[in-house]
Parts: sequence; C-alpha cells; structure tokens
Amino acid sequence: MGTDLIARLDAVLPQTQCRQCTYDGCRPYAEAIADGRAEINQCPPGGDAGIARLAEVVGRAPLPLNTAHGVTKPLALAVIDEALCIGCTLCIQACPVDAIVGGAKRMHDVVASLCTGCELCIPPCPVDCIAMVAADFVWDDAHAAAARERHDARSVRLARLAAERQATVGAATRGAGTASASAARKRAIVDAAIERARARAQRPATPKDDAR
Repeated sequence: MGTDLIARLDAVLPQTQCRQCTYDGCRPYAEAIADGRAEINQCPPGGDAGIARLAEVVGRAPLPLNTAHGVTKPLALAVIDEALCIGCTLCIQACPVDAIVGGAKRMHDVVASLCTGCELCIPPCPVDCIAMVAADFVWDDAHAAAARERHDARSVRLARLAAERQATVGAATRGAGTASASAARKRAIVDAAIERARARAQRPATPKDDAR
C-alpha cells in the first residue's frame, strides 16, 4: 500500500468523515481503495464528481455511485434545539471534527462553519433534539482541508487520552499487585509462626521442659 497513493486519494475525498463508505473516516477509506478492499464509488457526499476524481487518481473509469451507501444530498448542517437539549455530551463525543461545543448538563451548540453534515451526532441523542438544516455555503476543498485538520487533531487527542487512561489503569493495577503481594508475604510469615507454635505445643515434654 503506497503512502503517496493514499495521500492523493485522501486529498480528493470530501473529508466529511461521515462513515457512509463503511470505513472510519476518509483516510481509512482511502487506504481501503489503495489496497483493493473498497471501490471508488462508496462516498455519497463526494457524489459523481468525487468518484471521477478518485477514478483519475487510480487511473480507472468512473463508476456509478453505489446507493447501498446512501445518496448524494445537498449539504445540510446539524442544529440543536436549545429547549430540548439535556447536556448529555453524547453528540460531542460522536462529532468527528469537534464542531459541537458545550459541557455536561449544559446546552450544546453546533458551530455551523465547522459542521460537515455527517449526521453522526443524531443517532446517539437520547431526546431527538438535533435536526439537519440546509447549509448556506458550498462545501469546497478549503472546507475539506479544514475538516481533515480538525479530524486529525481530534484523533491525536483521543489517542493521547486513551494512552493516559491506560497508563493510569496500569499503575493502579501494579500498585494493587504490589499491595497484594506484600499482604500475602505478611500472611505467610504469620502462618509460619502459628505453625511453629503449634508444633512446639504438640511436642512431647522432655525432662528439661519438666524441670522448668
């Protein structure tokens, strides 16, 4: 799998990170195309124009969009109903480009200029307070590049947090193991002392012991 080919494929994808292609973002989809695991017609947001660009990169004829992955639609952006939002943060966790702001138990809001229209925030919302509305701008290469940058930054952050959590769990596990081993050693010493005392108590008395 050539990294140059993957980069060129990724460069012409729309970077909506919507996963309709069945891969976890545009870069993984580019990797799948490069090594023959995926076809060039699995990206509904890119539409026919996007398929043509992918076809040019791989030197093949364009294909019709595979509608099993969805249909091409005008760009729509997510909007959160303030009156219904309960501040659960599930939409924030689902957004692949950090376009949703807010805190736990506080109302969330979508930064329209950052939203890719991926719709990944809708399924996890427990109160159905997210709707899609028509965008007032056209998605272009500049938007795609900015979305890629935000997605990459998010991926790096999540990987760092996962590593930190793993390190914390590992330290706690090692600490618990050390404490457990120490307690086991102490228990063994006590048990050995009890056994020695029992052995002495069970020995027959000797004249020397009687003299005492």
